[in-house]
Amino acid sequence: MTWPALPEPLGVAMSIAWLLYILALSVWIVLQKRPPLSTLAWILSLAALPVLGFLIYFYLGPQKIRRQRMRRQRMRSLQSSHAPNNENSPQSDLPWRNQLLGRLMRATTGMPVSTATAVELLIGGEATFLALHSAINAAQMHVHVAVYTFHPDRVGLPMLEALTAAAKRGVRVRLLVDSVGSPKLRRRHHRALRNAGGEVEVFHPFRLATLKPLLNLRLHRKIVVVDGAIGFTGGVNITEDENERLNHHAFHDLHLRIDGQVVGWLQTLFAEDWAYASKRPLADSELYPSLPAGSIAAQIVGSGPEGLWEPIHRLHLQAIADARERVWLATPYFVPGEAALFALSNAALRGVDVRVTVPQRTDSMVVTFAARSYFDELTEAGVRIYEYQPRMLHCKTLLVDDDCAVIGSANFDQRSFRLNFEVCAVLYDAGIANQLAEEFERGYSRAKRVARPRSVDPLRRLAEAFARLLSPLL
Repeated sequence: MTWPALPEPLGVAMSIAWLLYILALSVWIVLQKRPPLSTLAWILSLAALPVLGFLIYFYLGPQKIRRQRMRRQRMRSLQSSHAPNNENSPQSDLPWRNQLLGRLMRATTGMPVSTATAVELLIGGEATFLALHSAINAAQMHVHVAVYTFHPDRVGLPMLEALTAAAKRGVRVRLLVDSVGSPKLRRRHHRALRNAGGEVEVFHPFRLATLKPLLNLRLHRKIVVVDGAIGFTGGVNITEDENERLNHHAFHDLHLRIDGQVVGWLQTLFAEDWAYASKRPLADSELYPSLPAGSIAAQIVGSGPEGLWEPIHRLHLQAIADARERVWLATPYFVPGEAALFALSNAALRGVDVRVTVPQRTDSMVVTFAARSYFDELTEAGVRIYEYQPRMLHCKTLLVDDDCAVIGSANFDQRSFRLNFEVCAVLYDAGIANQLAEEFERGYSRAKRVARPRSVDPLRRLAEAFARLLSPLL
């Protein structure tokens, strides 16, 4: 490389400096030990942006956060003495393939198959918020909330009022929000909650003075635990963008209310996140109350960039690989890696009924184009792809055969599998699977099936191809 506009000595010096910069940047990125395609994409992309590229990678690159991993592990060890008792696991009563899936998840997360006494499928934000308010208003000991997006709007402000009222009557209230997902929530909005004795923390707050910013590693979980016995998780954030009664363009989403012993594992994830963000481990005696075993086999799966095993990624791959009759997947962001793409196409090629539902249009044009770049090879393998029409689809669900349902916060993309802190509930139960199947069927009636072959103009096909190149970075 030469710099013709500069005097020759200065041009040579600039060329040497640029080469040294590329070498140092390449070594730095390679040492992250990311997938080869992702590594090459980062190196080639940032090499073209000598200064800006460094800042982009420093603030948004896929850091391994070794120090944060060590800190989370210390917090987990401090919380381990308070974890729920696992002696009565129902895993041996499950079908063999679900036993294997349960073992895999326990090996990668430390969380075994447990039980629930009741599980309620909450369809849409309105039903979810009504159930949340009901549980919070009845709380007696504590309310723990961890959420990606909490906006001070027509949904968030009443939720803050409910939490404040609970704190005023002596309930321990702890609220954990993500700094990137909840930029509109300011201290003035939760001042009353804190004055009432509630605690509020922000996950990975952005500070220019921080040596290793973590903008790209987000708390994407949605967890609410009430009195250690009632838990909520799924895809719904606390914002009017998720309430169809207040906003006709609200996301179509799905959430769960879970009662029983398995809630202890949602509590464990919250406690770890809280201790990590606040540096204050939780040791309340009422965190894990003694609860009776239930009839519904359930398992909580948490994952994040601090671990090595990508549990939620493995959960999807193994469940799809084990499927014998059907794999029905719904996700707002569909950017599969090579392993996930092979798992879906393999299942379809061996005769499994594989269906993927995505929104017709997401809130990211690049993601929309990237997702569509995978449609041709999947439909060629026999996968049926549906584009949900009425509103933005925000459900993150997977149904395998007639007895395995997965509902959580993780999208079917590499960001959720590798970068975000996510949570899923796995329900090994035919009744819940049947309810989820009915919801999928309702969705298909409101969706348009992608044709095979697709009729796409050359310009749009080119846009999809370029968007696909960015898949490792999305």
